[in-house]
Amino acid sequence: DALPISTPLPARARSEVRPLLQICLDSWTQGYHSRFTMAAAGTKGTIKPYASFNAAADVQKLRSAMKGAGTDEDAVIDVIANRTLAQRQELKIAYKSTVGKDLEDDLKSELTGKFEQVIVGLITPLTQYDTQELKKAIKGAGTDEGCLIEILASRTPEEIHRINAVYRQKFGKSLEDDICSDTSFMFQRVLVSLAAGGRDTSSTVDEAQAKKDAQDLYEAGEKKWGTDEVKFLSILCTRNRCHLLKVFDEYKKISKKDLEVSIKSEMSGSLEDALLAVVKCMRSKPAFFAERLYKSMKGLGTDDDTLIRVMVSRCEIDMLDIRSEFKKMYGKSLHSFIKGDTSGDYRKVLLKLCGGED
Repeated sequence: DALPISTPLPARARSEVRPLLQICLDSWTQGYHSRFTMAAAGTKGTIKPYASFNAAADVQKLRSAMKGAGTDEDAVIDVIANRTLAQRQELKIAYKSTVGKDLEDDLKSELTGKFEQVIVGLITPLTQYDTQELKKAIKGAGTDEGCLIEILASRTPEEIHRINAVYRQKFGKSLEDDICSDTSFMFQRVLVSLAAGGRDTSSTVDEAQAKKDAQDLYEAGEKKWGTDEVKFLSILCTRNRCHLLKVFDEYKKISKKDLEVSIKSEMSGSLEDALLAVVKCMRSKPAFFAERLYKSMKGLGTDDDTLIRVMVSRCEIDMLDIRSEFKKMYGKSLHSFIKGDTSGDYRKVLLKLCGGED
């Protein structure tokens, strides 16, 4: 017979029911959270929805790959790198419901190093991933200015707003507060401006205003002794892309050189890097990311954090365009660069995300 609703459960029953309730709650929360933090997939990604996707079958494949001594890394790659981010969220919920454990925790206990970093990155909703990367760039000794600039200069205002919400929820303080405690001077002001996500999202071009903006930039830099950095910030961090492309054209007519050349001669250090990134992202995000990838691999050593972050965050959005720009800019394919600069399972999964030779 059913117990009246007011009757407390015996202690043993409570101890058995609680983990099950937690699993159900976590699964629901994860589904809700992933919908909130999922970025829209682009049409130029290399990772496409897996046609015969079956979350339950994938759970069994992953369990088989991870049980017993050793791990079948190829099987892990085959499942994780051949599913979209949305499919991986379904897989995480199915895994927790079936196994009673987090897929991420199990993967972390089985995998190591850079390969683990890629796989765990791939199952993380994109807003959450950006948020974790920003926190990692700020905390600890030294700041990874390149990571802060890359994310804040390249994400849309809508994406920035989602990042701010998840950052505060996850870390209990605002992204702006953390930026201010870890950076200084004009560089800090540019990052705070970008982190506000206040850029105009329209495609309106005011011809007269574009000419005035170009003239103002010229007078704030090339034409005067010293540089009025605030003028650069107020124009480059707030105007919409179409308007800025017109500003760049007008600027070249006035100064006889590209704005990037002027920024390089007028600024230095992280401030120069930040403003250059904004201009490059306005001109072409795929070209900006192609350059980030090239610099992460050229010369001695590899900047694995940047390589992993770009490959993981762009594989469903514009990786095909990034590959095309890479070949155009450097005369070699992204595939060949990754192949020559990495090894083992780490190389296998990155090449899968790259999606092919050009």
